Amino acid sequence: IWKNIRMISQLLKLYFHSSVAIKKRSKVPGVMITQFVEEIPAGKSHPDFSRKPIALTIQEGKLAVFKAIITGSPTPTVTWARNNGDVSDPERYVVSYDPVLGEHQLQMPNVGVDQADTYKCYANNEYGRATVTVTLNVIEGQYKTSTNYQREKAAADLKRTLRTRAEQKEERKDGEVDEKFWELLLSTDKKDYERICAEYGVTDFRWMLKKLNEKKKEIEEQQSQYIEHLNNLRHIEIKTPGCAEFEFEMDLKDPNARIFLLKDGVMVPFNTDTDEKHSLRQVGRKFIFSVHGLNAEDAGLYQVDIEGVNVFSTDFKIPAVDFLVKIQEVKAVEREDAVFECVLSAPLPKISWLGKNVALEQGEKYDISVSEDMLIHRLVVKDCMQVDKGIYAAVAGMKSCNAWLIVEDPNQRGKKGARKTTQAGGGGTDLIRIAAEQQEKLQKEREERIEQLKQIQAEKAAAIEEEKPAEEEKTAEEDTAAPEPPKPKAKPKPKPKPKPETKTDSEGVHFTSGLSDVHAIIGQSAEMVCKLSSEKCDGIWYKDGKEVTTDKLKIVKDGAVHKLIVSNCTEDDSGKYRFEADGRKTEAMLVVEDPPRINQDDLAKFAEPVIIKVGQNATFKMDFVGREPMKVQWYNEGEEMLEDNHIRIEKSDSHSRLLLVKCQRKDSGEIKLKLKNEFGTIEALSRLIVLDKPTNPMGPAEVLEASASCVEFKWRSPKDDGGSPIKNYYIERNQIGRNTWTKIGNIPREPHYKDTDVDHGRRYCYRIRAVTAEGTSDVFETNDIQAGTKAYPGPPSTPKVVSAFKNCITLAWSPPTNTGGTNIVGYNIEKRKQGSNIWGQVNLPDEPIKGKQYDVKDVIEGMEYEFRVSAINLSGAGEPSTPSEFVIARDPKIRPNFTNRKMKSFMVVRAENSARVNINFEASPMPTIIWLKDGMPVSKRVTVSNTDGMSQLLIPSAERSDSGIYTIIVKNIVGQEMFSVEIRVTDDPKPPGPVELEENVPGTLTVSWEPSPDEKRDDHLHYMVMKRDSIKHTWHTVADRLFNNNFTAVNIMPGREYNFRVYAKNDIGLSEPSESLTWGIFSLNLAPSKPCNLDSAPIFTVPLKMHATPEKYECYMSCAVRGDPIPHVTWYHNNVSLNTDTNYYITNTCGVCSMLILRVSAKDNGEYKVVAENSLGHAECSTQLTILGMLSEYV
Repeated sequence: IWKNIRMISQLLKLYFHSSVAIKKRSKVPGVMITQFVEEIPAGKSHPDFSRKPIALTIQEGKLAVFKAIITGSPTPTVTWARNNGDVSDPERYVVSYDPVLGEHQLQMPNVGVDQADTYKCYANNEYGRATVTVTLNVIEGQYKTSTNYQREKAAADLKRTLRTRAEQKEERKDGEVDEKFWELLLSTDKKDYERICAEYGVTDFRWMLKKLNEKKKEIEEQQSQYIEHLNNLRHIEIKTPGCAEFEFEMDLKDPNARIFLLKDGVMVPFNTDTDEKHSLRQVGRKFIFSVHGLNAEDAGLYQVDIEGVNVFSTDFKIPAVDFLVKIQEVKAVEREDAVFECVLSAPLPKISWLGKNVALEQGEKYDISVSEDMLIHRLVVKDCMQVDKGIYAAVAGMKSCNAWLIVEDPNQRGKKGARKTTQAGGGGTDLIRIAAEQQEKLQKEREERIEQLKQIQAEKAAAIEEEKPAEEEKTAEEDTAAPEPPKPKAKPKPKPKPKPETKTDSEGVHFTSGLSDVHAIIGQSAEMVCKLSSEKCDGIWYKDGKEVTTDKLKIVKDGAVHKLIVSNCTEDDSGKYRFEADGRKTEAMLVVEDPPRINQDDLAKFAEPVIIKVGQNATFKMDFVGREPMKVQWYNEGEEMLEDNHIRIEKSDSHSRLLLVKCQRKDSGEIKLKLKNEFGTIEALSRLIVLDKPTNPMGPAEVLEASASCVEFKWRSPKDDGGSPIKNYYIERNQIGRNTWTKIGNIPREPHYKDTDVDHGRRYCYRIRAVTAEGTSDVFETNDIQAGTKAYPGPPSTPKVVSAFKNCITLAWSPPTNTGGTNIVGYNIEKRKQGSNIWGQVNLPDEPIKGKQYDVKDVIEGMEYEFRVSAINLSGAGEPSTPSEFVIARDPKIRPNFTNRKMKSFMVVRAENSARVNINFEASPMPTIIWLKDGMPVSKRVTVSNTDGMSQLLIPSAERSDSGIYTIIVKNIVGQEMFSVEIRVTDDPKPPGPVELEENVPGTLTVSWEPSPDEKRDDHLHYMVMKRDSIKHTWHTVADRLFNNNFTAVNIMPGREYNFRVYAKNDIGLSEPSESLTWGIFSLNLAPSKPCNLDSAPIFTVPLKMHATPEKYECYMSCAVRGDPIPHVTWYHNNVSLNTDTNYYITNTCGVCSMLILRVSAKDNGEYKVVAENSLGHAECSTQLTILGMLSEYV
C-alpha cells in the first residue's frame, strides 16, 4: 500500500510541476496514452499495451483472470482499479506478474456476482501513462444456492475477519491440490491417472483414488439433474492442420438445457457455424466441439457445463515443436512400400498423419513408428496401389507439412503385379544425423537450465539466511510492544547445521540421469537406476524417508551408475525411493502391481476347443492370481453371458468355472474369459463346438436335363453341416401317380444326381437327405420333373436396332418369358431384304448366339433389312419373334462437331520454332475442311494434314509474319462448324534504350527511356520498372504493363540513393534490364519550395490503337490521359455514349482509361472515341474496330 501511495504522490508531483499532457493514440484500440514530456530521450518510451486485457463473461464461482502485456522504458508500474469498489482485498483480488511470459495479471478466484464491474489497468513511468478499461460480467448460477457454496462463503468470511499478519504469509499447505487436477481426473481414462498425478506432484495414489471416488459421486448427483447418459469421452486433439476437436455422447433430459463452453474458467462464445473460432456440431447423441485457427493462446483447460454443472474437462497442450526436416515427395511403383519421414525440433511421442485429409491409424495398410529419441517419425504406406496416390500430411502441434505420393504402373496397366519387398522414399542416414545433432543440442540446453535453476535456488537460500536476523529483531520488537501470548504454532523441523566445507573429489557433483518411476508386478524384480557426474562419489538410498538397510534390497555401484535392485517384489516394497549424494537428491516411486495373471500352461490347455454332442454339458475352468476385487466376465461370440437355467458361473479368489447345461448347436462359438482389476485386464480364449445332425438340403432343385433318356438335376448343400462333414446324400424316388417310394440309396457328397432309369413322358419326384457321422438330416423334396417331353421356348421380344452403319447393324432383344422348362442355350437371328419373302439365317446353324445382343456384319451398303430372333433350349429352337422395323445399312448423318472441349484459342510461339495446331472433330459424311489466316487462305508455307476425325495445321519454322488468327471451317451436308485460334510468333524482347532520371517535383522522379527495337514489331510489348534504394538494398517492382516510355516514381526520400531498372516484356518473357545511373540527394538542407501551378488541360499521353477482332472474342481498348483538375472521361461508339451501357466494362484508374467488350459481335463494328474534359479544356482520341467475321465467300 505504501509503495502505491509513494508512486501516486510522485505522479501527482510530476503532473502538477509539468505543464505538458499530450494525448496520443496507441496501436492497440481502446488504449489511452498521456505523455508527460514534449520530447522523450532516445532509448526511452512512455508506457503502452502490446496486449490489452479482454472483456470476460464468466460463471459465478469460477476463476476470472485479466491479462495484459505492457511495454515502456523505464519499466512501468502497473496498478488495477474498479469503478464501484476497490481491489485491495487480497482474498478476492490477486495481482501477479509472470516474468517468463511478461504478463501482468489480476486474478479473482471464486468470482462473485458483486464483482461484476468495469475495471481499469494503469501503467505509469516518468514519461507518461497508459490506461485501458475492461468489463467483467458474472452469470449467476446454481452454485450460489448450494449448501457447499454457503458453507465455503461463510468460512471465507470468517477466515478474512480473523486472519493475522502472520497467517497472511502462509502459503498453500502440503496436500492441497489444484482444482484443475480433479477436473482432469473426472474426465479421463484410468490409464492416464499416473501421468496426471506426475504432472501435479501427487504421489499418494490410494488417497487420490479415495478422494476421486468421493468427487465422482458428488458430480454424478449434480449431473443426474440434467443428463441421462454420458459416455465415449474423447479428449481434445488436433485433427487437421489448424483445427482441434473433442467429443462425447450425451442424452439430455431437457433438450433446451443451456450448454456453456469455458476455457481456463472463462466462458467462450460458440455457435454451430464451423467458420467461427469455436463451434459445436451435434450428430444424434454425439456433441463435437471444434477450435479453428489454432494459435498458442488456445492452449488451456476446456470445460463443458450444462446449466452450471460440469460435464467434461479436457486439457489442451500445444507442444512447442517444428519440423527440422519435412516429409518429401515419394515416387513408388505399384505393389511397393512408400516411406515418409520427418524430423522434429523437440521430442514428441506421437504426431498425426493424414492421407487425402483422412486421419491414418496403425494397421495392415499403414505402419506408423517413432524413433527412441522421439525425433524421427515415420509413415509406411504398404503395398501401394493407384488408389493410394495423393497428398499425405504430418501434423505436430500447430505445425504441418505435406507431400505427394505418386504411384507408377510400369507397363502393366490393368494388371495386378507381384508384391514387392522394396521401399521408396525415406531420408536414410541424413535424418539420423540431424536427429542426433538435435538431441545433443536439447541435452545441452537441458543441462544449462538445470545449472540456472541451481543458481537461482542458491541465491534464494542465501537471501533467506540474510533475512532471518532482521525478522527475529522485528519479532522481538513486536513482542515487546504487544506482550500478548502468541498463538501456538507448529514447530519447524530443525535444520541440520552446515558442516565445515572440505574439498573432496566429488565437489560439484550433480545427477546426469535421475530416478524414474518404476512399475513392477508382484514376484518380479525391480531396478531403480540413477547416474552421477562423477564416479568417485558415494550416496545413500532411502525408502519413504528411511535409510535402506534390509538385505532384500541390493545396492549396486557401477562407476557413476548407482542401482537399487528389489528382488521378488511384494506390496510392502511400494513407496517413494530417494538417492542422496553430496547434497544432491533424486527420487521416484516404485509401484508394485498385482494384475490378473494366468499360467501359460493353463492358458494353452484352455485354448483347446471343447467338442460335445448336442444335449450334453460343457465345462470351462481357469485358475488365476491377482489382487482383489477381481471382475470376472464370460463371453460367447462377444456377448456377455449371465447366469440363468442354462448358464452357471462359479467365482472364487483363485479360479472361475463356466458350466453350460444341455448345449445346443447354436451355442457353438468363441468362449472368452475376461479378468480385470485396478491394475489391468487379461483375456483367455477357447472354442465350443456342439455337434448335431445336419439341416436338410436346400432347394429349389435346378433341372439340368429332362430328356426321354434321363433326368439330371442339382440342389444346394445344407446351411449347417452340424459340425461334421457331409459323407453322402440318401435319395428316394416316386413316380407321380403311385404311392410307393423307390430307394435309390447313397450317392457321393456332391449335391448332384443323374437318373437314367426313366420312362419317356413320366413325371418324377425325389426325396433327398444329408448323411454325416452325427446322423441323417430331415428330408428335402423336389418339385415334379417330367422326362422326355419336348417343350420349346416361346418367342423373344422384338429385336431393337441399337446402331446402324454401312457395314454393321447392331441388334438387341430380351429373352422369352416361357423357357419351356429348361435353360435357354442360345439364339438364332434371321434377316430379310425389303421386298423379299425369303428369310436367311445370320449365324451358323451349329453356333447359336450366346448373348442378347449381336452385330450383323453381312450387310450391303444402302440395302434395307428387317430381322427376327428365335430362342433355343434343350428341346430345340422355338417360334421366332415379331420382325423388327426396316433399317438401312448406312452411316448416320452427323453435323460437324469439335470433340476436344479444351482447345486453346491463343498460342505463343518462339520465332524459328514450329507451330502445330491439332483439331479433333466428328462428322458424317466426311466433311470439307478449310483453313484461313486473318480471313484469307493460308500461304504455302503452312502445311495442312487431314485424316478421319482430325485436322492438323503445321508451320515448320515460324516467323513474325506468321502471327495472326487462324480459322478452321468443317462443313458437310448436315451443317458446318468453325473455330479460331490466334498464333503469336515472337522472340525474347530486346532491352530498352538508356534510362534517364529527372526530378520535376520534389519527392518524385521521372524515369524515361528509349523504346525497345521490338516495340514497333510487337504490339503486346510493354515495360516493367524496378527500384532499389540505399536502405533496403533489394529490387522491387514499382510499375508494370507500361505501354509508354516514361514513369513517375513517388515517395523519393532525401538522403537516399536510388537505382532504377527497366525491362521490356512480351508474351515470351523479359528482356535484359536497362539500368539508370545512381540518383542521390545527400543534403537535407532543402531550399524552400516555390508554389507551382500544375493545372493543365486534358492531353492523351497514350492514344487508342486500331483493333481487329474475330466474332465472339473479347476486345480490350485502353489509352492514357493527363490533366489537372482530373478530367471527366466519356466513351462513344458511333457518336453514342457508352458510359451507362452495361454491355461494356469501363474503368478509369490513375489516368489509364480502359474498356472491355466481353463478346464481340457484328454490331460492335465501327468507330470508338474517348473524350476527356475539365475546366481548362477537352481532348479527343478515336480508333476503329474491325470485326473479322465476314467469311461467307469461303463457306
